[in-house]
Amino acid sequence: MNNLAAIKTDMTIESREVAKMISKRHDHLVRDIQGYINDISENPNLGTQDFFIESSYKSEGNNKTYPCYLLTKKGCEFVANKMTGKKGNLFTASYITKFNQMEQSQPVQQYQIPQTLPEALRLAADEAETIEAQKKQIEHDRPLAMYTEIILKNPGLTKTSVIAKNYGMSAATFNELLHQLHIQYRQGNDWMLYAEYQNKGYTHSEPFAFKHKDGTKDVKYSMKWTQEGQKFLYDRLKEVGIVPAVERMKG
Repeated sequence: MNNLAAIKTDMTIESREVAKMISKRHDHLVRDIQGYINDISENPNLGTQDFFIESSYKSEGNNKTYPCYLLTKKGCEFVANKMTGKKGNLFTASYITKFNQMEQSQPVQQYQIPQTLPEALRLAADEAETIEAQKKQIEHDRPLAMYTEIILKNPGLTKTSVIAKNYGMSAATFNELLHQLHIQYRQGNDWMLYAEYQNKGYTHSEPFAFKHKDGTKDVKYSMKWTQEGQKFLYDRLKEVGIVPAVERMKG
């Protein structure tokens, strides 16, 4: 594999991860991608591998091999264009953030010694711009430090409504956002974590007494977030470009 091919494969997101991002069954996404490939291949001027690269994975349960695809940035854009509303916006924010992180982790080019005075002046100007950008980044990150120090290090349990307020949202909007991100689902009047997030110490249910309209007493449970749970929410939301209000103040 040449260097260009290696970079191309590195700068992709596997279809299983994309399926989680858009809350879709993986086999259904694979079926859709196969249809996209068939349509794209009808145009000889378009290369399907610029969008989707065939791959496979082995299941841990039965060690069988199943097909999957590696999606390039153009491939993710293709999938995003098929989506509308909040779900499409969240996916777009997710994959853009993911590719930006991958681009930043790419090896830097080898340092070139300037050979002429204009090249040296250009290099000096570039370094000055880099230093200035680093200073701005430090200023930008100060609200993050404030949030992690004050909010995430609170050892107690925190209501969803309090966390939502930190993001400038109502509890209802925040709960629906977590549902769109496939973190929780509604069961009756209560929100429950999906199986993959249960038993990780993210939440704790506290009982509270209440009265029905007829005066009879009953007990309900309120789900609150632990410190680990708040850190999980912070990291997951930041992946899709959503940060607390205190960080947006400096954004």
